[in-house]
Amino acid sequence: MIPQSFIQDLLNRLDIVDVVDRYVPLKKAGANYVACCPFHSEKSPSFSVSPTKQFYHCFGCGAHGSAIGFVMEHQGLGFVEAVEDLARSAGMAVPKEESGHAEQQKAAGNFDALLEATQLATRYYREELKRSETAIEYLKKRGLSGEIAARFGIGYAPGGWQNLAAAVPDYQDKSLVQAGLVIEGEEGKRYDRFRDRIMFPILGQRGAVIGFGGRVLGAGEPKYLNSPETPLFEKGRELYGLFQARQAIRAAGKVIVVEGYMDVVALAQHGVEYAVATLGTATTPVHVQKLLRQSDNVVFCFDGDKAGRKAAWRALENALPHVADGKLLSFLFLPDGEDPDSYVRTVGKEGFEKQVEQALPLSEFMLRELAARSDIQTEEGRSGFLLQAKPLFVQIHAQGLSLMLRKRLAEMARISQAELEVLYQIKPAAKGPAPKARQERKSLTSSAKLLLRCIITQPALAQHIDRGLLTDGDAETVALSAVLEFIRCHPQTGNAAQIIQHFDGSPHDAALQSAGGEILGWEAEYDIRADFDCAVAALREQHGKRTTRALDQKPLSEMSDEEKQQYLAAVSYKKIDMLRLKAGDSDNGAKS
Repeated sequence: MIPQSFIQDLLNRLDIVDVVDRYVPLKKAGANYVACCPFHSEKSPSFSVSPTKQFYHCFGCGAHGSAIGFVMEHQGLGFVEAVEDLARSAGMAVPKEESGHAEQQKAAGNFDALLEATQLATRYYREELKRSETAIEYLKKRGLSGEIAARFGIGYAPGGWQNLAAAVPDYQDKSLVQAGLVIEGEEGKRYDRFRDRIMFPILGQRGAVIGFGGRVLGAGEPKYLNSPETPLFEKGRELYGLFQARQAIRAAGKVIVVEGYMDVVALAQHGVEYAVATLGTATTPVHVQKLLRQSDNVVFCFDGDKAGRKAAWRALENALPHVADGKLLSFLFLPDGEDPDSYVRTVGKEGFEKQVEQALPLSEFMLRELAARSDIQTEEGRSGFLLQAKPLFVQIHAQGLSLMLRKRLAEMARISQAELEVLYQIKPAAKGPAPKARQERKSLTSSAKLLLRCIITQPALAQHIDRGLLTDGDAETVALSAVLEFIRCHPQTGNAAQIIQHFDGSPHDAALQSAGGEILGWEAEYDIRADFDCAVAALREQHGKRTTRALDQKPLSEMSDEEKQQYLAAVSYKKIDMLRLKAGDSDNGAKS
């Protein structure tokens, strides 16, 4: 375990401009440096590096992070390896902390303890694979080499009920259950979750093992068994093989999404190294967002049977809100009876990639499927066609694609584009003012969002915020609370990089990514303190209004002394406001 204090010292010692410039030539542009993004294809620079705030942000694909995050992404390194690499360049020795402290092991959901448990299990499974002739023979029959097995960390969980007891210091440790490695039954009896299975470690974005997939060797059920949902692992957010495939994805300019572990491994064995897999679940919106950050060209590959087309349609539905102009999502259906594993073994890399090039674009797949469900040769069929298309169409926010589909839909339904727009209640491109309720909601969250930007820029301002004012549950407010707690625990925090690095991959990452992109556009002379003071005042006002509304509903006899004082103060302010308003009206009348 690398101490948090060392991470902060390292980020203070490094200059992110020097770090990034080693791999990507940067050019000065105002207060920042820019380049074409190394993480997605583009012709004009949208990748910006801030020397004052010490982080990078791409306005094209959304990639962002500290110097550590950049080296991890660009070089395909794990967190520890990236820290060690940067520490060597800065002439620093990386200290390590022992991770077996009792208080860490007892803390429910302690990430360090869970990661240690999965790491120990990974080593054990890999050693057991070397000892199992049956498991080795199975992998050989599937055409896998020792090099590929090592690259993906493939192992073997032997039969038996408590084999992991030999791999961990304490089989009764809570972290084994919390990490999904051990099942605790009645009367506290424990047994291994994975038994007699080929084991596929699932890596998180930092390269650490966060879960496993196990493939049964014989004819048992279930055929594939995944880790359960844990503090480390949410299958709806993770993609198998993504960590290993990142460099190949950038080199190929595309990413292929398949359904199984063996599909990913078999494709890599045959040279198609830019494939990832969903983890026994349908493609989720989070999957789509992750994929589009990796590449502008995403190909979903499914079996050609009914189940494959159903899975493809689900992927399409979840992808529509995230489609952007300039991004290509397409669908490849393999011949009946084939999956990527069997197909690539039959046709090889060249034959498989030829099929990938012929994948159906999302728009074509959507229109074909909708047309197949209705008889568009009749008025009734065309009416049903338009009815089914509407809920899909309205989810598309990409203006160019939306316009193209509008024209195609109208042609297929044999109506004019104007008639389609009336039917779908499509508003003109020039938007009117937002509804009042929406404006009020925006005003409630804008203060927290602005404060988040200010705190990232100047962490010292955190001490001037009363956390009791942060009662809203929106993403910015929750992220701001987390950042304030981090700074409270680490008062030496001095720049944005330290905050962004700490929350990399956390639920608050998206809010920090948005805030980071916005503050890169601030001018050097921007008055941050003025915005900060204004936002704090607005929070206090909102908090006061909420308190008053709550007390308005409460009888005076049931109020505590403190609540009575708050209420009297609020009422007094109301009277003052009314007097000011009346005075203003009188002045206006006199002037008239």
